[in-house]
Amino acid sequence: MTGAIEVMGVLNVTPDSFSDGGHIRHLEDARHAVARMVIAGADIIDVGGESTRPGASPVTSSTELARVIPVIQMIRSEFDVKISVDTSTPEVMLAAVQAGAYLINDVRALSRPGAVEAAAQTGAHICLMHMQGQPGTMQQSPQYADVVKDVYDYLIARIAICEQAGIVRDRLLIDPGFGFGKTLQHNIALLQHLERFVGTGFPVVVGMSRKSMIGDITGKPTNERMIGSVAAAVIAATKGATIVRVHDVAETKDAMRIVAAIQESTE
Repeated sequence: MTGAIEVMGVLNVTPDSFSDGGHIRHLEDARHAVARMVIAGADIIDVGGESTRPGASPVTSSTELARVIPVIQMIRSEFDVKISVDTSTPEVMLAAVQAGAYLINDVRALSRPGAVEAAAQTGAHICLMHMQGQPGTMQQSPQYADVVKDVYDYLIARIAICEQAGIVRDRLLIDPGFGFGKTLQHNIALLQHLERFVGTGFPVVVGMSRKSMIGDITGKPTNERMIGSVAAAVIAATKGATIVRVHDVAETKDAMRIVAAIQESTE
């Protein structure tokens, strides 16, 4: 998990994700979307079958499995790219890793019953993300005593739980969870102090692409937030993020090449 900043392309096979919900209705749609992202330079494809946008409702494990497993199998067989599964569901974790995913990207940080045990069993890498509340209600007046400290402490506690379950530290990544139970000011504070999370020594994953924080700052609708999203990704990368999760792969990849070139020239 070291080296150049990696770009994780978002592939939502859901009808209701905030930015691209409903775009991937058939396996052929997913194939074309993955091909575009791989050509654009994606290092990882993050496949999600349960929307976690504000106000979203959970789906059954059978629905989630039916959405993501065929897509993961297709990517594994047809493309030379790493695969992540965006899930909190133990059954999906097990099946996805068996199908070819190397990373479990869990917005609930393995807090669902059985998730820690399932993730431990897979042997996969795991990204633990912070979320205050649940998607259905998380943006209803989120409050923190100190957002940076509270998020940091939560992630450290989840890491300890993983280690107690036998998950080695080298398998873990962390994500402050931009937009997941945070106001604009909370998100800005987390980005300003991203070095705090980098300082843990765990790879840091950052996802701000097209989110409401970008819209709040720029005044742009979701489909016009590419430039703001890339700017946020650049800031995160310069502060030490390891992976940036994005919708606009080609533009972000170019930006990460610039960041990497500057960082290499100053080392």
